[in-house]
Amino acid sequence: MKLSIVIPAYNEEDSIQETIDSLENALTKISIPHEILVVNDNSKDNTAKILESLIIKYPNVKYVTNNGPNGFGYAIRYGLHKIEGDCVAIMMADLSDSPYDLIKYYTTMIEGNYDCVFGSRWMQGGKVIDYPFVKKIINRVANLIIRIVMNIKYNDTTNAFKLYKKNVIEGIQPIISPHFNLTIELPLKAIIRGYTYTIVPNSWTNRKFGVSKLKIKEMGSRYFFILMYCFIEKYFSRGDFKKKY
Repeated sequence: MKLSIVIPAYNEEDSIQETIDSLENALTKISIPHEILVVNDNSKDNTAKILESLIIKYPNVKYVTNNGPNGFGYAIRYGLHKIEGDCVAIMMADLSDSPYDLIKYYTTMIEGNYDCVFGSRWMQGGKVIDYPFVKKIINRVANLIIRIVMNIKYNDTTNAFKLYKKNVIEGIQPIISPHFNLTIELPLKAIIRGYTYTIVPNSWTNRKFGVSKLKIKEMGSRYFFILMYCFIEKYFSRGDFKKKY
């Protein structure tokens, strides 16, 4: 099963080289067939120049430029339409997600024949390194609200780092989130529409370079909109969008 990795990148000149090097080293070591697709989200720095050198260095790496509209969700949606693998993981360009967790996701999906594999940084075995305190409080409150509203037990919906079979991505269309609210739209739709999933512990490490693109003050209403969108589908669509077996 070929693995695709979609990495949105906006002004990640200080991080993208190390991220790709780490992924390639981990995945080639155990011979996982894969492609790494970096979506350059119209970066203003040297991200594109570094990517040019990386596609020469690594045959499995390619990149595309999303000229617009731009935003985290737009970039991922752009990349998801261009993958060639049988399953796809979304990872961050700042190396906050571990390549070895990705391998765990991939082997778990194959062994259990799951449609999706979700990670949790907050379950036993998970860990966070240098997680900002205020961001942590907001994260835990937001995930608690999602759990209550959607009546699910999963406690890390907001983390983008998840693995989906390609048919899941096709089955949860249309994907509408333009920004970071896409991180909850994908897993919630997959759950609502009846795709199988399992949860494994994973780690998160704060970025060493650059600044986070997530602006919490700007995102509150957007997360709420997507949560309500998914809530309406779950409780009022009468299963019209549910996976047909």
